[in-house]
Amino acid sequence: MIGVVIAMQSEADILLDEMNISKSLTVSGKPVHIGTAYGKEIALCVCGVGKVNAALGAQLLISQYGVEKILNFGVAGGLNSSLELCGVYQIEAATQFDFDLVQLNGTKMGTLNEYEEPYLPLNTFNANLEKKRLGTADRFNDSKQDYELLTKELFVDIRDMEGGAIVQVAHAARIPVYSVKAISDLAGSGSTTEQYLINKGKALQNLQKGLPVLFKEL
Repeated sequence: MIGVVIAMQSEADILLDEMNISKSLTVSGKPVHIGTAYGKEIALCVCGVGKVNAALGAQLLISQYGVEKILNFGVAGGLNSSLELCGVYQIEAATQFDFDLVQLNGTKMGTLNEYEEPYLPLNTFNANLEKKRLGTADRFNDSKQDYELLTKELFVDIRDMEGGAIVQVAHAARIPVYSVKAISDLAGSGSTTEQYLINKGKALQNLQKGLPVLFKEL
């Protein structure tokens, strides 16, 4: 069974619309839907926004449903000119850029206590999707300080609020993890909030078009 962890209902709907759902329930306060789509058995959790929600969602799918691999997808913010607005990209590595043990461990920003490098690798698809790096934190903002950290120190391409935490849980469980993001806003192109509200629908449409190919590989 494939575990799918999605932050928001609007993101989850692009897969739920294609699912033959056999059961829907609430586990630890999170909506979970069991069914099939694209010929695969799926357990989908709408986890909510943020890293704790994302980790909880991923772990409950592992513990309650024994999923063998995890997929996370949704909209996210782009940070450099290699990205197109509403374009779809797969993630090859993720870091939590608000995780700070620099003073204690002398490690680079984003390096978890169990690791020596800030990035955790993901499994990737053979599908024709460019590979990018993801930075995750519990904040959505236009902070210049965050932008400098992400682009000049960690060399991140895309930012979100869940992906890095999901990857951490999958690594702890030693199961494959995949992530695909559609770009709803671009840094330096005006308010990220306004861009997100305008472009989220189109970005999700583009992401939905690629789901059949992605699930064929899973």
